[in-house]
Amino acid sequence: MIDPVTLAVLSGRLEHIADEMDATLFRSAFNPIIAEAHDASHGIYDPESGDTLIQGKSGLPIFVGAMSFAVKMVIAKAARDGDMSDGDVYIFNDPYHGGTHLSDFRLVRPVYREGAVFCYLASVGHYHDVGGNVPGNYNPVATETYQEGFLMPPVKLFEAGSLRQDIVDILLANSRLPNSLYGDLNGQINALNLGVRRLEELLDQYGDATVRQAMDELKVRAAALMRSSIVKLPDGVYRAEDWLDNDGIVDEPLKLSLAIGISGDAMTLDFSGSASACLGPVNISRSTTIAACYVAMKHVFRDVPANSGVLEPIDFVIPAGSILCVEAPKPVGGYTETILRLIDLVFQALAEAAPELTNGCAYGTINALSLAGYREDGRRWVMFSFFGGGHGGHPEGDGLNHGNAPISTATIPPLEILEAAYPVMFRQWALRTDSGGPGRNRGGLGAVYEIEILERQADVFLFGERGRFAPPGVLGGKPGALNHFQYELDDRDYEPSFTSKMFGVNLCRGRAVRLESPGGGGYGPALERDPARVAEDVRLGYVSAHRARADYLVALLPDGSVDPEATEAVRRAG
Repeated sequence: MIDPVTLAVLSGRLEHIADEMDATLFRSAFNPIIAEAHDASHGIYDPESGDTLIQGKSGLPIFVGAMSFAVKMVIAKAARDGDMSDGDVYIFNDPYHGGTHLSDFRLVRPVYREGAVFCYLASVGHYHDVGGNVPGNYNPVATETYQEGFLMPPVKLFEAGSLRQDIVDILLANSRLPNSLYGDLNGQINALNLGVRRLEELLDQYGDATVRQAMDELKVRAAALMRSSIVKLPDGVYRAEDWLDNDGIVDEPLKLSLAIGISGDAMTLDFSGSASACLGPVNISRSTTIAACYVAMKHVFRDVPANSGVLEPIDFVIPAGSILCVEAPKPVGGYTETILRLIDLVFQALAEAAPELTNGCAYGTINALSLAGYREDGRRWVMFSFFGGGHGGHPEGDGLNHGNAPISTATIPPLEILEAAYPVMFRQWALRTDSGGPGRNRGGLGAVYEIEILERQADVFLFGERGRFAPPGVLGGKPGALNHFQYELDDRDYEPSFTSKMFGVNLCRGRAVRLESPGGGGYGPALERDPARVAEDVRLGYVSAHRARADYLVALLPDGSVDPEATEAVRRAG
């Protein structure tokens, strides 16, 4: 048995290796989605099962679960081929077994000690452009994966330490922005090289057996802590339903259904009743569904360490052929929208079982926006970015204003970076008044973004959600505001016919797109909110005086303070 002090030291050292790998890529990537938004992740994985052992704290949590499936792919390929050796690095972006979508490229490297694989290191990053019909790859009208980008199965990027330039050439030939891809690729390679050096230093200092024991113990303790958290919940089955606006092809809502069964220290997540696989790109693979559930569990059970032990007490029922369990060539480019809905389902279903642990739903969409065109000198430009919104109210307070999606610890790219890199100007970047769901603890506010085109022309693509089904509150909290998008054309403002998805609208110089992102759902009944807090919300511009009266039944005096008599009268009236 490893002693607690040594275990704590090794846990910190191993996490620091993954953190340093994250930092290496963030600081060297060419692509703002990695360099500024931190849409990437690194980790250490089990040599036999591929399970996640260690995850960096700065990378995206959604990759923790997904990357274990990616490492399993490499283990299976190496077993079939029988040719893996020290110095090999595999590269691929298969979204059906490795999880997520084609933009996320994975590099997996075995770490050898005394002729055997001690563990795997892995890096994943969101590349700026990997081909397909839409610059930036969020194609809202794709009906097969070939329209979303190019798919690379697991192949060796390095063979026994030697770079395969033919693989690099294939990658560069399939991107509209090859220089960006080349820079990101080298950032990942360097991150893995650093990870190997740091891990070997640690192994030389403490010994392979001690570090291996620590890795195994951390996983065992995570599973035990997860079981101890589940057993505190009341036995029963807790259900929730939510909806996607549409799939971008057929303008009909798509149902997602979850039943959480709790029995002792075990949990079952049953997605039976969810929609069948659809034509458009909001499908996801089984591995992506499981990865999303991992993130949801980490939001609810925050003290459990970030490794695969979290999922050991959980069984999954994910019907084959459903929107949550598709295979190639079904399109999966908009996976972010669907996994955000899965996290919302977990919050809603557990609200009854564990009100002290759950939250109102966050804004529920990354609003993937692509603007693309040619500069006057003929150079290609592609601006791809995602945007923030409000998080749900929670037991301890109001939701976060203008946060990033709860699938990640990524940041929203700053407007200064976007304006410097692309021919655009932000006319507005502001909080959205009245967008947070009313509740005892209010949902956080969404944001307003208005982006003007500075080049001669640009094609605009949007992939969003929550345009028709607002982010729900919990325990009596009300929904946040709906997503809203519009664009200028012919001296008029237009809205997409599919509400939250749009393909290839051409805008000229001086025209703009406007995005108003949702707020988070409220927590608890709005009438339980202290009127003084409502007045403060009005003073800060978070809530209008009109909505204070309509949603919270709070009347204000001309100076903005609470009018006690008028408030009492409004509440008596209804």
